[in-house]
Amino acid sequence: MDFNMKKLASDAGIFFTRAVQFTEEKFGQAERTELDAHFENLLARADSTKNWTEKILRQTEVLLQPNPSARVEEFLYEKLDRKVPSRVTNGELLAQYMAEAASELGPTTPYGKTLIKVAEAEKRLGAAERDFIHTASINFLTPLRNFLEGDWKTISKERRLLQNRRLDLDACKARLKKAKAAEAKATLWNDEVDKAEQELRVAQTEFDRQAEVTRLLLEGISSTHVNHLRCLHEFVESQTTYYAQCYRHMLDLQKQLGRCPLGSPGSQAPQAAHPLLPLGQRPSPQAHSQGAIFPGTFVGTTEPASPPLSSTSPTTAAATMPVGPSVAGLAPPGEAALRLEEVTPPASGTRKARVLYDYEAADSSELALLADELITVYSLPGMDPDWLIGERGNKKGKVPVTYLELLS
Repeated sequence: MDFNMKKLASDAGIFFTRAVQFTEEKFGQAERTELDAHFENLLARADSTKNWTEKILRQTEVLLQPNPSARVEEFLYEKLDRKVPSRVTNGELLAQYMAEAASELGPTTPYGKTLIKVAEAEKRLGAAERDFIHTASINFLTPLRNFLEGDWKTISKERRLLQNRRLDLDACKARLKKAKAAEAKATLWNDEVDKAEQELRVAQTEFDRQAEVTRLLLEGISSTHVNHLRCLHEFVESQTTYYAQCYRHMLDLQKQLGRCPLGSPGSQAPQAAHPLLPLGQRPSPQAHSQGAIFPGTFVGTTEPASPPLSSTSPTTAAATMPVGPSVAGLAPPGEAALRLEEVTPPASGTRKARVLYDYEAADSSELALLADELITVYSLPGMDPDWLIGERGNKKGKVPVTYLELLS
């Protein structure tokens, strides 16, 4: 290998000189050319953008793939420029185990049939998760990586060049200062001063040119923010679609399971299941075990979402509701259909209720609800305490208490 020893020695000398200059600046023993305030603000904003982009990128990767080993594997495949192999999601793996269990335990038994239904739902959830991960990786993670591995590397390179040009400029200023001091003592000829001034002019020109190039790149951070904003909107949209699909799949599954009897054949049909609530608003296991569910409250919070009945269970709420006269032929839930044409409001009056969430009626005996609408509600003897009779105009039907905020 052919080395240019003279160039190597020159580069080593320049590096050593810059290192000495930088050290003297740190200790305040040498003058430093300061950048203007606007330029310093651009540098600070660029550093902040880079740091937060790295944090957001890493945490999004954790969100999409919690398994650190899988993330390392995907990173290696990406660096090797190879396609990442398809990986089964946790939901799909759970669906596979449930399907195999149903096949072995008996697909015609109530337990086996339920396992199959849940397995199908988990499979759909796994497929939705796979689509979400794929979409988020393309629309959100890839632009962030491109910025860190492309634009930011270019900015860093130009900033290092600017730093070197500044050190060279300060060194030329120091040499000119020494040359003028020596000329004053008549120890140097005028050509030494002229040479130092010429070197200073060249260093100043190179510094100004590099500062302008770096400034343009730093001002391009604004365009980066606009691009990341668009990607963030796409990420939120894909996440919203994913959770909406999950909610729809689970709601369908709950309706299917609600039509299946529990236990052995001949056992009493279960009471109506609690309606599926949005995530974070489902009754806690303790509330189920105590036979109470708190409408209008968030599990794990201390502040009630609806002041009127924030600490009242549906059982208590139903007990305080006006009770209408007994309807001939009205049987407990699961034994006979409710004849709505025979239902009349109680003489003691009714109450108003605000609907908290949309609700789709499972059959003709139920009343479909829209969030934020007001309906009239009352209870009937023998009704499940988790349900009320709701009326809206000329329509009436059963409504779940957990979807309502009873008004005083």
